Amino acid sequence: MRHDQTNISSSPARGMLLPAVAVAAWLAVSGAGMWIVLAHEFRQGLAASAPTAWPEKSVIERVKDRVTLVMLAHPHCPCTKASLDELSAIIARGKDLIDAHVLFIRPEGVSSDWTRTENWRKAEAIPGVHLLVDEKDAEARLFGAKTSGQVIVYDREGRLAFSGGITPSRAHTGDSEGVEAILSIARNGAAARPATAVFGCPLFGPRPARAERSEPCRS
Repeated sequence: MRHDQTNISSSPARGMLLPAVAVAAWLAVSGAGMWIVLAHEFRQGLAASAPTAWPEKSVIERVKDRVTLVMLAHPHCPCTKASLDELSAIIARGKDLIDAHVLFIRPEGVSSDWTRTENWRKAEAIPGVHLLVDEKDAEARLFGAKTSGQVIVYDREGRLAFSGGITPSRAHTGDSEGVEAILSIARNGAAARPATAVFGCPLFGPRPARAERSEPCRS
């Protein structure tokens, strides 16, 4: 009889314990998932080793009455959409002060339409921005870029004034020290912070078999 009473009295405790364990497990899984998402969003790309003076071998003709901005981009990088949105905001706020160029890499061996992606169309829609297909990634390597969305700015004398990213994290727009630094250089000739972290996909990686299979952010 005592044995039966013990089983009856312990059943409610076990009934309460199981939901508590389930909730704890759910919280652990959710926390791990959130950590993975945040780790991806704030994982920095490799910074550029940009020349300290304008590279004369560049196919871009540098103007002397404005600062020159160069963005190096991978046409298939989803993170770069946010960088292009921020570039559009920079051009709108720094009108007539910035000569901006967006260079989309085109590795050897890919088709001629490999660069004609949504990223290209977004850049094409920004007023006054010059677009260039970077054949065989020559310009990206000349400017020492390694990450899509890398922005490099040279002042009116051709001196390196800024190198970094213009988004607060991967694929996100918002307040950015890079944006403010570039506008300060355009308006005042210098910035308090001439370098920032760049968030984006690697510019260089294994050559895709075809454009549709290019997924640089997975590398």
